[in-house]
Amino acid sequence: MSVHNKSVYSWAFYDWANSAFATTVLAGFFPIFFKEFWSIGTDAAVSTFRLGAANSAASLIIVVLAPILGAMADAGGSRKRWLMVFALMGIVMTGALYFIGQGSWGVAIGIYAIAALGFSGANIFYDSLLVSVAPEDKLHFVSGLGFAMGYLGGGILFSFNVSLTLWPEFFGLNDATTAVRLSFICVALWWAVFSVPLLLFVKEPDRTSNQNNDSTIKRAVRQLKLTFSKIRQLRMVFLFLLGYWFYIDGVDTVIRMAVDYGLSLGFDSNVLIVALLVTQFVGFPSAIVFGKLGEKTGAKPGIFICIGVYLAITVWAVFIDEVYEFYVMAIAVGLVQGGVQALSRSLYAQIIPKRMAGEFFGFYNMLGKFAAVIGPVLMGWTGLIFGNPRVSILSLAILFIIGALLLSKVNVEQGQAAAKSV
Repeated sequence: MSVHNKSVYSWAFYDWANSAFATTVLAGFFPIFFKEFWSIGTDAAVSTFRLGAANSAASLIIVVLAPILGAMADAGGSRKRWLMVFALMGIVMTGALYFIGQGSWGVAIGIYAIAALGFSGANIFYDSLLVSVAPEDKLHFVSGLGFAMGYLGGGILFSFNVSLTLWPEFFGLNDATTAVRLSFICVALWWAVFSVPLLLFVKEPDRTSNQNNDSTIKRAVRQLKLTFSKIRQLRMVFLFLLGYWFYIDGVDTVIRMAVDYGLSLGFDSNVLIVALLVTQFVGFPSAIVFGKLGEKTGAKPGIFICIGVYLAITVWAVFIDEVYEFYVMAIAVGLVQGGVQALSRSLYAQIIPKRMAGEFFGFYNMLGKFAAVIGPVLMGWTGLIFGNPRVSILSLAILFIIGALLLSKVNVEQGQAAAKSV
């Protein structure tokens, strides 16, 4: 394996590492365990609101910090260092979920919010390293490879954790509750171990500033002001970010709230867990396929396909009644989830100045997380107001429509030319 390939696969392996949190904790066991263990005896609508509020709180913090952190990482040449700081935060807090007792919903949701903050914060710096490891003509493929590795790695560990909960006695455990708690420890260890290749084999990009007489924070703040100005000048970047803000809101909300939605409809938790596994393993090949599609046709057509499927899913979810329908929906989500994430990331990487990737991806992640502030709360409040979870899911459709309309205004070639002139 060449040094270049080693850096590409080491970068992609971080997605393999942290996707354990996204699958087992974020989308899988935490929503179920929060409802059935930490919020035992609480009305379903109230626990849904609490979960949405926790997701929104963690996202709101990232909204505030993301641009500053990205600028600091670029100015100080420390993207990997900050990635590991936030990853360690997520790893430690994920492991801490093991020790929280039944009924302690306040402690559980606080620890979870900090873990989610670590997960999201580390992704700012992980995304910004894409332009360092991938050549221009391979951005779509490498971005898709990262998400594909994430779906596979996250799916493998999630399968093991599900096995723990289904057959706890076989693994020497007392019951399924103990198995779920142990799964949080497994996620922390998996995340830590598979982060090592990135730490060892991905080169730290050069800093963007040579002004060593100022502190990194001062340089970052100064650079952040400049970036604000440049985003206003780079019209295609601005249009893309605005469109991304809307459609990724729907995507992230589906990821975070799907299990809770299924529970609210009365589906058994084991059914929902199997559906999540289906999504993971369908997502692995589809992310690679969409990466290849991006190389051949460009990213925009692939993103439009994904948005269209999500829009159909959002409308269809209102009417589902049978378990098989939920499985079909899970397959449909798996087909497009990795594609929309991977192609959005690589399209954005094409139209930004490469030497300022950290701070520009700070804005990228800021908007993504700001959308996630609105989405879960929107679902939670809609469910409370109408007393019907089916109405809440329909509120996401407008976000996909607005996002697609704004994306249609983005001219990639103009964006690339403008970025090179900065």
